[in-house]
Amino acid sequence: MIETPSLVDQHCHGVLRTELGLGTFEAQLARTEGPPAPGTTLFDTQTGFAVRRWCPPLLGLEPHCPPARYLARRRELGVLEAGRRLLRGSGVTAYLVDTGLPGDLTGPGEMASAGAAAAHEVVRLELLAEQVADTSGTVGSFLANLAESVHGAAAQAVAFTSVAGLRHGLALAPEPPGPSQVRGAAGRWLARREVGGELSDPVLLRHLLWTAVASGRPLQLHAGPAGPGGRADRTDPVLLTDFVRATAGLGTDLVLLHGYPYHRNAAHLAAVFPHVYTDSGAAPARTGARAATVLAEVLELAPFGKVLFSSGAGGLPELHLVGARLFREALERVLGAWVAEGAWSAQDARRVARMVAAGNARRVYGLG
Repeated sequence: MIETPSLVDQHCHGVLRTELGLGTFEAQLARTEGPPAPGTTLFDTQTGFAVRRWCPPLLGLEPHCPPARYLARRRELGVLEAGRRLLRGSGVTAYLVDTGLPGDLTGPGEMASAGAAAAHEVVRLELLAEQVADTSGTVGSFLANLAESVHGAAAQAVAFTSVAGLRHGLALAPEPPGPSQVRGAAGRWLARREVGGELSDPVLLRHLLWTAVASGRPLQLHAGPAGPGGRADRTDPVLLTDFVRATAGLGTDLVLLHGYPYHRNAAHLAAVFPHVYTDSGAAPARTGARAATVLAEVLELAPFGKVLFSSGAGGLPELHLVGARLFREALERVLGAWVAEGAWSAQDARRVARMVAAGNARRVYGLG
């Protein structure tokens, strides 16, 4: 038995504070736009089956109970009690919370209270820049306030995260833009931007990335699928190779998020570059019963000290739970098989399990 007594979820989001109906719950479950195909349900996915397997017992129901019964019980308990039970059942002892998603989501403090765990903030660079732009009247004030805000955030948060790859693609020019380029791009963006408008200008995205690198805090980079309407070919981690090479030796660790289905490429970068790490991301929840296969493929390439657990969950506490449960199950299945075959010793398997589950994240983020 390969046990993982505690988990550090190195990338997740808060959970919704509001009660959800069937349609809203399914939309959060599948992270999709629009309803399911006529006559079907979004519970008929690997994620949906995993929720029905792992979540009902924590709410006092039998595993695999019908979705309508599960949601009725969820409403009966109330969103706070249901969330508390699910989060505490995950075995996560520390959450690193990306606070950049929109919506009525709990913050790190509320996650810590509900989950009976530690919680730390990860600051999303693009949202920080958008908030600064909302209160800055000129290009000069925007750039000065942005530099000050990044510096202030670095003093409080454990890491930065960026969605530059999802907004523009990962094939950004690797070098930092010059001051005149930055001022020009800022002027154009501010002139056409409405309050609350998203940042997608490639020059400003590069400026943000390099500003974060200069802070010395770990930098999480979103890769993998770009979501509805996005282009996955622009978010393959291999497109980051030039940027990764340019940041080598500067003292800032890069953590590649959500590499699946390009998880082998992310694992390869972690193997080649000393300052690059990769995570399990949302792959276990997405692949469900096939999660062990995906995790084994990551461990084929990446050094074991460069792989970190994360659920990538947000919105539903169910996703936090199934992300943790499926990761544990996959890790135990993969390492247990290697021990049974005689390829690994049980002692080494337990040590690697502790590293991937929590130890690597504690070291990278300085959690103690």
